[in-house]
Amino acid sequence: MRALVDALDEPALIVEGLTVSFANEAAKVSLGKNIEGRDVRLVIRHPEALQQILTGRSGEVEATGIGQLDRPWRVVVRDLGHGAAFVRMIDRAAAVSAEKMRVDFVANASHELRTPLATVIGYAETLADGAKLTSQVRSKFAKTIRDEAARMLRLIEDLMSLSRIQADRFVEPADLVQIDKIIETAVANVSRDGVNGKCKFEVNLPSEFPPVKGDYAQLLQVFDNLLSNAVRYGCDQSNMVVRIVAGSGRGLVTVTVVDQGPGILSEHVPRLTERFYRVDEARSRGTGGTGLGLAIVKHIVERHRGSLEIKSEVGIGTRVTVRLPSSS
Repeated sequence: MRALVDALDEPALIVEGLTVSFANEAAKVSLGKNIEGRDVRLVIRHPEALQQILTGRSGEVEATGIGQLDRPWRVVVRDLGHGAAFVRMIDRAAAVSAEKMRVDFVANASHELRTPLATVIGYAETLADGAKLTSQVRSKFAKTIRDEAARMLRLIEDLMSLSRIQADRFVEPADLVQIDKIIETAVANVSRDGVNGKCKFEVNLPSEFPPVKGDYAQLLQVFDNLLSNAVRYGCDQSNMVVRIVAGSGRGLVTVTVVDQGPGILSEHVPRLTERFYRVDEARSRGTGGTGLGLAIVKHIVERHRGSLEIKSEVGIGTRVTVRLPSSS
């Protein structure tokens, strides 16, 4: 029994009467290295968990705060007979965190959809009620309905895209793709979508570029999103420049997108890839952002076994670097 308990990765104890007769290494790390031979009431200071252990009956209890403040555990007790009990502590931190993320995600998605939907319903009801409106006001209402509906469509498309990416996150892409061709297509896409002459692209690609194992559509989405962000936030004045610099070496293909936007305060940078996180919520919505672009980029890059680095300086601009393993 001691050998089996010691082989477990989770904290586990054998309690005889009121005494901890044996504790594995994981238990000593979480509860203290000198817990063997001590009173279990001094080792596990949680009333519900202690009650389950001391009753001597098999059962399970959810307990928070054993060993570390706010750390959630599932304490599993099994009766070994003769006044002895086997106690196993299963760490619930990852599960609790995942559930919180899911709840936050649903709440944020609902909020993001509710706002434009309320606007569409309000304006549509006014038009449907036959209110006496000038043609100019009617046109304004119709344009608002169209814009808000398009905003909801973009959000739904991004949510579906993120869902597909996460479903494939453990599947490594197998196709060979040329990043330089993807960059050229992304520049053409963003230019076609309307830079309005305010933005100039400077593209610096090496003459020879090793291919990478990748999903063409997803990698195109990465650079579409990065270039769209650079244009959205870094081209609000005439003659602004977005630079795309690429290179390879040490088994990596590296692409950096640099804009001349207002830059981002350092405290915001680590959170930019969180879903629905916005530095300037009003500006992001005003320019058509969904708050999911960089989250999508992050998950695609991770699926491709690459890395994403974001650096920004207020008044200078933002630099986003994608590194992907090359196939050569």
